Amino acid sequence: MKKILIANRGEIALRVMKTAKRLGIKTVAIYSTIDRKSPHVTFADEAIHIGDNPSNKSYLLGDTIIKKALELNVDAIHPGYGFLSENAGFAKAVEEHNMIFIGPGHKAISIMGDKLAAKEAVKKFNIPMVPGIDRAVTEIKKAEEISNQVGYPVLIKAAAGGGGKGMRIVESAGDLKAQMMRASSEALSAFGDGSVFIEKYIESPRHIEFQILADNHGNIVHLFERECSIQRRHQKVIEEAPSSILTAALRKKMGEAAVMVAKACDYRSAGTVEFLVDADLNFYFLEMNTRLQVEHPVTEYITGLDLVEEQIKIARGEKISMVQEALSFNGHALELRVYAEDSLNGFLPNVGRLKTYAIPRGENIRLDDGYEEGMEIPIFYDPLISKLITFGKNREEAIQRMVYAIDNYLIQGVETTLPFGKFVCEHESFKQGNFDTHFVSKYFSPEILIKTRDKEAKIAALLALKLHQKELSILRTPD
Repeated sequence: MKKILIANRGEIALRVMKTAKRLGIKTVAIYSTIDRKSPHVTFADEAIHIGDNPSNKSYLLGDTIIKKALELNVDAIHPGYGFLSENAGFAKAVEEHNMIFIGPGHKAISIMGDKLAAKEAVKKFNIPMVPGIDRAVTEIKKAEEISNQVGYPVLIKAAAGGGGKGMRIVESAGDLKAQMMRASSEALSAFGDGSVFIEKYIESPRHIEFQILADNHGNIVHLFERECSIQRRHQKVIEEAPSSILTAALRKKMGEAAVMVAKACDYRSAGTVEFLVDADLNFYFLEMNTRLQVEHPVTEYITGLDLVEEQIKIARGEKISMVQEALSFNGHALELRVYAEDSLNGFLPNVGRLKTYAIPRGENIRLDDGYEEGMEIPIFYDPLISKLITFGKNREEAIQRMVYAIDNYLIQGVETTLPFGKFVCEHESFKQGNFDTHFVSKYFSPEILIKTRDKEAKIAALLALKLHQKELSILRTPD
């Protein structure tokens, strides 16, 4: 493998390129018109314009990407995450054109990309699943029967996608019809498939996922868990590894279940098996993400592994060099997704120009980003600016380091999730590990953030005044 095209943009494209460069592999960047001066473009050995700004005219053009890759004699394509990373048709087309897709086979992507097919695939392994129905529902009468059977509240979910789209919580029978129509309509718009299914809504859940690696020789290991319960709009904002609630016995049991899920779809490459864990520490299979996760750096910190390197080795046909019994983790890591979003206005995207962009530095502080000062955060893509990751010998140290890093990360020109990240890290429930996926709705409000910001501004003003008075007194001192 001498040359890799990265079919993505921003921080993940740059992240993949750095590992490839270290391994002596040349890289090819693709870019839309607005991304022509992005760091991932200038860092690559070669770069090629792929189309106009909207993703459906650039980063989602699988046929065009493959054509350009062939013209440049590319050996392999790494999809990153998002865009075409979980598109089975794209993975298949890459392989059919005699290039390596650095990810799982198209069959595994297809199975795990459909939540109902995924449930069917893992059934034979007796992995716990949330009570509900394992087939698509379109008739309201059938939906009513299922909901009455499992008991309210229930959760309506899109069969063909994730990210919180096509998802509705229904508290009572009177709301079922309207919520089902809304979920189906949203799923159709987002994924081109309006199929939904119904399952019991697990109240106060923790969202915990296991990182797995699988090679082409039948070897599968898990690299322990990540806690992903701090979410807004059903999407993760803060992740950490390991989870503060898992015992060694439960970790072993869930890890074994994750490996079995990978076996169920003949998986290869890096992937993530996601679970819900209830208040009694019962766990339920949720889904499998057939790609590198946004939050992979926290696993890298606690295991000392480079997951992109492992992906490349597996894609080259190499065996995994580790066995489960020999794997262990050390310390604690946190990741904050720094989005161009306004925490005071429902986390709505707040795109614009980065007038000031000064990054934090220090021991065990890592920043994966794809922007520089003066660049625009475009409206066409996900508003992720960077991923801020910290590591400590224990959870408390990792949290303290994150607060320090946030305080030393200066971004002006757009609103970001940095203040929200600090709010979470300083909240007593988070520090004690006493939280679930409802943390935002339980504890966060714009008013709290405004009050905190005003208090900090007042303290800063008082300190400035004190320093000014001190300087004046020094100037008045006679020789």
